[in-house]
Amino acid sequence: MLKRYSRPVMEQIWSDENKFQIWLDIEIAACEGWAKMGNISAEDMIKIRQAKFNFARMNEILQETHHDVTAFLGSVYESLGPESRFLHMGMTSSDVMDTSLSIQCKQAADVLLRDVDELIAAIEDRALEHKYTVMAGRSHGIHAEPISFGLKMAIWLEETKRNKKRLEEAKEVISVGQLSGPVGTFATIPPQIEEVACCKLGLKPAPVSSQIIQRDRHAQFLTTLALIACSLEKFATEIRLLQKTETREVEEPFEKGQTGSSSMPHKRNPELCERICGLARVIRSYSLTGMENVALWHERDISHSSTERITIPDATTLLDYMLSLFTKIVSGMYIYPERMQQNLNITNGLIFSQRVMLAMIDKGLERNTAYKIVQRNAMKCWETKQAYKDLLSADQEVAAVLSEEEIDEIFDTKAYIQYVDYIFNRIGLGNKTWITRQRNVEGLAPRSI
Repeated sequence: MLKRYSRPVMEQIWSDENKFQIWLDIEIAACEGWAKMGNISAEDMIKIRQAKFNFARMNEILQETHHDVTAFLGSVYESLGPESRFLHMGMTSSDVMDTSLSIQCKQAADVLLRDVDELIAAIEDRALEHKYTVMAGRSHGIHAEPISFGLKMAIWLEETKRNKKRLEEAKEVISVGQLSGPVGTFATIPPQIEEVACCKLGLKPAPVSSQIIQRDRHAQFLTTLALIACSLEKFATEIRLLQKTETREVEEPFEKGQTGSSSMPHKRNPELCERICGLARVIRSYSLTGMENVALWHERDISHSSTERITIPDATTLLDYMLSLFTKIVSGMYIYPERMQQNLNITNGLIFSQRVMLAMIDKGLERNTAYKIVQRNAMKCWETKQAYKDLLSADQEVAAVLSEEEIDEIFDTKAYIQYVDYIFNRIGLGNKTWITRQRNVEGLAPRSI
């Protein structure tokens, strides 16, 4: 990749200035290849390397040609003399446009990979911080058994690491160029030109192409962005559920002076997480368009071109925004262990039902028998709101196999986090400790999206 493109912001990547500069670099790189083969003199190459494009002149030519590449080339030709005849020699428009798009996608992927690394660090921080913070695990929205909040974060962490690998692979797949002529046969431009140019541009030559780089590559890139957006939606949805008034175990950051409602001053809404969820839908729709762009007529048509001018810049820009925003949400979110403990107790001990059943099985009862005894008392607990432990102690069939001391031991949440260290070791966090980071929850994101 050319030095001038190192880690630009997403807005710069998709700017016309960057795009046309890449087009010019591609044209010059192709000329470097021709020069290496002896078709362009050293003196002419000195002049060609100084070629420029002119926006105003491009727009004038575009009014006549209705073709952006010919308008671009016309502008560049006017910055040169007779040596201009070597520009675009043997090439077709897609050689320039598709190779340029690959460079821009590669640049965008670099920014997104940096964003993902920052999110990984933020999630890892909260996972270690709450490694042993016990809370209710839920299935179907109903209390299941206790887990730790750190374990929930560890699941997010591993998923985000998988997304990083997917993005690295998608970057590799999209980082190819082509300078193979009108239908990919190299009839008008030798393969050596492509090899020289792609090397200078930081790309690999596409092993085979038609008039375009095949769109399964772009579809993979877009679907990878959609998968990452899906994960962010999943994480944001969990925060939204945990922020409900009835639960209130976690809250997204709420800045000083912020308002949640024009009519209800008490409101603290999870609007940042809701924003994440809404934008994920947009990126998913772009991935579908990317897949529909794979099937084109014969060696190519341009039905994909109009959509890609929207979907790829938008998807990368939105995901850059979403990753940055969610990193700040994770770093600044409020976590309430006391509320988690309160909620853990609202079912009066029902969360220990499986441990009771397993203890009775361990004492020799058949599973079906133990299940019925435990369930009978559980249903009574639901209906009467009596403490589950008291109901079990008063049940003669339970007392026949379990002592009071054994029942007390069963009703201890420590058993549910006894393997948290083991799990953290498996994901590479065993030797790490939590270090408090400065949490900046101000200026979380522009309100324009």
